[in-house]
Amino acid sequence: MSPPARQAHGVALPPALARRLPAALHYLATRILSAATRLETSTSVALSLARLRAWRPTRGEKAKYAFLLALALPCLYIMAAPAFPLKLALPAVYTLAVLLPVSSQFILPATPIFAWLLLFYSSQFLAPESRPHIWVSVLPTLESVWYGASISDILTHFGHPALDILAWLPYGVIHFVAPFVVAALLFVFAPPGATKVFGAAFGFLNILGVMTQVGFPCAPPWYELREGLTPANYSMKGSPAGLARIDALFHGHGYTLTFTNAPVPFGAFPSLHAGCATMEALFLSYFFPVALRIGRVRLDARVLYWTYAFWLYWCTMYLMHHYLVDLVGGACLATACFYFFLTNEMRFQMETNWTARPSAAQPITALPAATEPQDAFGVRPSVDIERRPMPASRAGGEDEVRMDELRRAPTPMQRSGSNRSATADVLFEQPDEVRRDA
Repeated sequence: MSPPARQAHGVALPPALARRLPAALHYLATRILSAATRLETSTSVALSLARLRAWRPTRGEKAKYAFLLALALPCLYIMAAPAFPLKLALPAVYTLAVLLPVSSQFILPATPIFAWLLLFYSSQFLAPESRPHIWVSVLPTLESVWYGASISDILTHFGHPALDILAWLPYGVIHFVAPFVVAALLFVFAPPGATKVFGAAFGFLNILGVMTQVGFPCAPPWYELREGLTPANYSMKGSPAGLARIDALFHGHGYTLTFTNAPVPFGAFPSLHAGCATMEALFLSYFFPVALRIGRVRLDARVLYWTYAFWLYWCTMYLMHHYLVDLVGGACLATACFYFFLTNEMRFQMETNWTARPSAAQPITALPAATEPQDAFGVRPSVDIERRPMPASRAGGEDEVRMDELRRAPTPMQRSGSNRSATADVLFEQPDEVRRDA
C-alpha cells in the first residue's frame, strides 16, 4: 500500500502522480503548492478600498510612491506613441489591477519595474535640443587611466564563433529570464516578503541606471570602433555590435533591429546588464548559500552565482557594448540598491534566525518543510520563531519599505510541527551541527 499524498494546507498532489514522482520532485511540487496558498484570490474592489483607508504609510513609503508618481507623469506626457488619448489606457489598466486584490499582489511590488520600463521607453521621445551633450571620450579615457589599457578592446581581439555563442547565451537570453527565476525561487524558498524586496531593489536599480544614462549619455565601445572619437549626435542609430554576428549565424535580424532602434543608444554608463547580474547574485547569495556535494567535492553555490555574474561581465565587453568602468558602475549601483532596500525584517529572518553561523553555507537538508509556506531555506522553523518574537527595535522601522501595505490582510494559519509527514522529516531534517539555536 502506497503512502498517502502529502498535504500542502489543503492542497494535495493527485495520488497517482504522488506515487510516481521521485522524492525530490514530490517535495518541490508540494512546496510550490504550499507557497501558493499565500496568494490572494479575492477580486473584491471593496476589500482593496478598505485596506487603502486603513493604510498608514511610513515616510519611506510616502517618498517612494511620490517619486514613482513624479517619474510616471512626465513620462506619460512626453510619450508620443501611443498618442493621446490611447496612452491613458496605461494608467487606467494599472489602477484597475491595483484595485483587484488578486492582481495587486503582483502589480504593487512590481511598480518600480513598471516605472523603469515606462522611463526607458519614453526617453526616446525627448527633444534632441533638450538632451545633454554626448560624451564620446570620457569612458575610454577613464578606462585607460584607471586600468592602464582598454580592457574591452583587448577582449574583442580574440573572436571566434564559439566565443560568440558563449557570450550571446547570458547577454541575449539568460539576462532576460534570470529575474523571473530569482523571483520564483525567492517566493517558494525564501521568507515571505523577499520577492517584494527584490522587486523594489531591481526596479530602482534600473530606474537610477536609466536616469544616469539619459542625464550622462556616453558612447559605448562600438561607437569608438565605428566612428572613432568624432562627436556624436542624437540622430545616430544604435548598433548591435557583436550581436550582429549572432544574427548572421542564425540568419536573422532580431538583435540588429532591436539595438538599432534602441530608445537609449548612448547608455553605456552604467551597465545595467552588469547591474542586474550583480543584483541577482547578491539575492541568491544572501538567501540561498547552499553547500552542494558532488561526490566527495563540497561546493558553495555562491561560487556558481558569481561565476554567472562575471561571465556576463565578460560578455558585455566582448560584444563591444560596455567598457570595464561601466561594469564597475553598474555593480556598485546594484550593491547600493540591494542594501538600501533590504528591510529590517529580512535581515532579522536571515541573520538572527539563521540556524548556522552568519553567512555560513547550509546543506540541501536545510530546505524548508514542504507544507510550511512561512518557513524558508536555512531559517528556523516558523514554530520556533513564534516562540522568539522579533524585538520591537528591529520591527517596523520607518526606513523599511513594505510594498504590500495596500493589500495586507490577516491570513491566519495554524502552524505546528505535527503537519510534517514522516517522509518529509526524513528527507529534510537538518543535521545536528546546523540545528542549534542562536
